[in-house]
Amino acid sequence: MIKKLLFVALCIAQFSWVTANPTHENPVSKENYKQEKVPKSVIIKTKKFKLKIDKQPNGKYLYQSWAATGKVTSKPSMIISDGELIPDGTGGNYYYEFNNNGYTYQVWRNYLTNSPKKAPYTLMVTDQNGKTIVNQDGQIVKN
Repeated sequence: MIKKLLFVALCIAQFSWVTANPTHENPVSKENYKQEKVPKSVIIKTKKFKLKIDKQPNGKYLYQSWAATGKVTSKPSMIISDGELIPDGTGGNYYYEFNNNGYTYQVWRNYLTNSPKKAPYTLMVTDQNGKTIVNQDGQIVKN
């Protein structure tokens, strides 16, 4: 009798432990990207711009830009706060999105591409109507 009660108690304890500890996670959750792949700060240079993206203490991202020949120690020509990190699929790609006066600034991280010549980052700026006005590939200057 005691053996049966102990066996039942052990089975219940194991079942409770298994259901309390899920064995899989959502691979495209923002937390996984933040912890494993996304740098806290990155500087990217495109043909016309130099960009710096920094993670802020509140979890949002800060976008700063200069002319391509500008120094990041000088005053930025544009600053946009409250950017979001948006995962794109399960392969590690993601992009940052910033909104400023009706314009949307997206900085894409291109881990997976069809071409080995594809740059690691792409800056895309769209206007209020969704028309792309800037589309420039960029290289990492500093990570």
